[in-house]
Amino acid sequence: MNRERLWKLLLLTLVFSLLLVACGGDTEETEPAVDEPAAVEETAVEEAAPEVEAPAADTSGGQYQIPATEEGKYNVAFVFVGPHDDGGWTQAHDVGRMYVEANVADVHTAYVETVAEGADAEQVIRSLARKGFDVIFTTSFGYMDASEIVAEEFPDVDIIHISGFKSNEANFGNLMGAMEDIKYLAGMLAGSRAMVDGNPKLGYIATFPIPEELRLGNAFALGAQKTCPDCTIDVRWIFTWHDPIVEKEAAASLFDSGAQVVMTGADTPAPAEAAPEGKWGITYDYSDNCKIDTCLTSMYWNWGPVYADIVEASRDGSWVGGWQYFDADSGAIGLLGFMDGETLQPGAADLPEADLNMIRETLAAMLAGEFTRFDVFTGPITDNQGNLVLAEGESLEQLDLDGFAQFGSPCETCMYWWNENITAELPEVE
Repeated sequence: MNRERLWKLLLLTLVFSLLLVACGGDTEETEPAVDEPAAVEETAVEEAAPEVEAPAADTSGGQYQIPATEEGKYNVAFVFVGPHDDGGWTQAHDVGRMYVEANVADVHTAYVETVAEGADAEQVIRSLARKGFDVIFTTSFGYMDASEIVAEEFPDVDIIHISGFKSNEANFGNLMGAMEDIKYLAGMLAGSRAMVDGNPKLGYIATFPIPEELRLGNAFALGAQKTCPDCTIDVRWIFTWHDPIVEKEAAASLFDSGAQVVMTGADTPAPAEAAPEGKWGITYDYSDNCKIDTCLTSMYWNWGPVYADIVEASRDGSWVGGWQYFDADSGAIGLLGFMDGETLQPGAADLPEADLNMIRETLAAMLAGEFTRFDVFTGPITDNQGNLVLAEGESLEQLDLDGFAQFGSPCETCMYWWNENITAELPEVE
């Protein structure tokens, strides 16, 4: 009996071993049925490498997710410095992205949001290029050097940097619009409001000490002089593009210091939200962020048509990286309440008709191409140290609008000065 059990056990063991061998043989035979598995795995590793190796983190500690391209489409990527729905700068760009997808045939768009400037941006831009995106828009001043580096590595990818001043005159260029036109008009509006309210003090929330921020602050100040010659402007630097708490604290600080109207260079509706009763905020970047009565107006971007033109030119091979800088006649910038079909905000509706007409007439000249950014910056202009910046009839050049000599620009007059009605000191720059 014991021998019989032993034989049965040996037989079962033999059968089980044969089954294992048979199963292993099936697996080995089915592997070649996969279409070129080695090539697929190699491609996947190459594409995923920028995501896996030293992943960059956003401010909440998460990893950047690199989107995929779509086969058969012209693939366009956007790198955003803030959340895509920030209610300001980045949301305006995202609306532009959606315009491209809706209005340009056979195009796929994607974005990576809240990308830190510097090394993180370089990693993300390179990852998008490796993924196979045909065009990459990088939408913050601090992405400039990273964009330049990656463009040299990927000559078949067109990289367009927003707000900078560098180009390789091939596949890397910069794009910006003359928001100084609109901030000049907003200054007129703020000055008029301050005069009516009997308080000639204004405020400006500035982000980083770069030429753009001084240019826009000075344009606002020059506009304010038109309707309020006695107005002065205080400044708060916040060193961030998007931080609702910091922005609101800066606005509150300016209002507490006596400002009647506060204008911002950052993303959120903070100036309007922080405005006490009887005071006003001017928001920036996005036309839909001026919803409450304390918002006097918004100075906004309409990126979609400009982006669509660039994508079309990139696809047909006619786009060449350069220095594209559009004025108000492009239709890509606007002042809320004054564009066709818009209604004035409550704080603007009761201002003197003479002031409103001045704003409307200047805007009409801008839209007709008869008044440009160079007209905004035409002398006589004096800085707040008493120095003559521009004599009567003289205008700044584009290099002056864009540059600091401290940043290596060959500009002559440059933008490192504050207009005479700004009470703040110049920021330190490296």
